[in-house]
Amino acid sequence: MRADAALKPHWFYILLALADDDRHGLAIARDVQALSDGAVRLWPATLYGSLDELRARRWIEELEEHPAQESERRRYYRITRIGRAVLTDEADRLGRLARLARMRARTGDAR
Repeated sequence: MRADAALKPHWFYILLALADDDRHGLAIARDVQALSDGAVRLWPATLYGSLDELRARRWIEELEEHPAQESERRRYYRITRIGRAVLTDEADRLGRLARLARMRARTGDAR
């Protein structure tokens, strides 16, 4: 990812959802909704289209094995090392942007 390029918000949340555990599609969608305080809802077409795009970029991978007692029909995903680096880069970019916004907001208060 280019240093000046922003990650699509729903991609960021998908990577964030996978950062601490492997998940199946519906669990990713639920976690994204919770992480975003309900602001991001992933409908099936958006969810699975995004998962396919993230797999094509090698930011996530589909697991061949399934956790015990889970349906074989569920597809499980895991963030890759590259995906974790992309997530970290985007979190750093957002942190810089937030610091700039706070600094400018304080400067504006002085007027």
